[in-house]
Amino acid sequence: MVITEVFKSIQGEGTRAGLPCTFVRLTGCNLRCVWCDTEYAFHGGTKYSLDEVLAKVRSLAGEGVSRVPLVEITGGEPLLQKETLALAERLLSDGYTVMIETSGERFVGVLSKQVIKIVDVKCPDSGEGGTFDMANLNAIDEKDEIKFVISSRRDYEFARDFTTHHHLTARVRQVIFSPAFADPAGRWQGLESRQLAEWILADHLLVRLGLQLHKFIWDPAMKGV
Repeated sequence: MVITEVFKSIQGEGTRAGLPCTFVRLTGCNLRCVWCDTEYAFHGGTKYSLDEVLAKVRSLAGEGVSRVPLVEITGGEPLLQKETLALAERLLSDGYTVMIETSGERFVGVLSKQVIKIVDVKCPDSGEGGTFDMANLNAIDEKDEIKFVISSRRDYEFARDFTTHHHLTARVRQVIFSPAFADPAGRWQGLESRQLAEWILADHLLVRLGLQLHKFIWDPAMKGV
């Protein structure tokens, strides 16, 4: 496998935000969202065997009653690497709670049912709208999460209508609307979280406002957190 980094941090997103988590960030992505905050994972990386990745996770997660049980496989796009399926299975066999964060462009049904799938649906102003594999709607269930990263009113209306039309809140554990934060280099404009919250409330949506907790704790440009 080609790995960008393996690290332990606080889970910053989703319904498990705030919990300690070990992250395995795979290298490579076939999408180029304009607000991407992990472009450093597009290229490079280091080759690891499955055993080496597992050893690294075990060393970071610890042992016994103090072991961190949560592991997230992320990227880049982790489903581009065929070894990801075996990695997830090995982690499950070790007793970890395994999550995978994916762009939604790859079919998540290839993964074990036990893997918690955090699946993006790309909005129009991401630059990658229309890439979502609709077959994923039948491959997710009540333990999984659907996420929209929203950078404009147009994105919000797309996410709202997609959520309603496909009855997403009845399909998954949580639907998450996350505002895209402004890029430090000024390449794109972010969306104020207050504005997104007000839109959600005005439309009576039963979705979660998702803020990236780790970016409030550490420098938003910092790696390995």
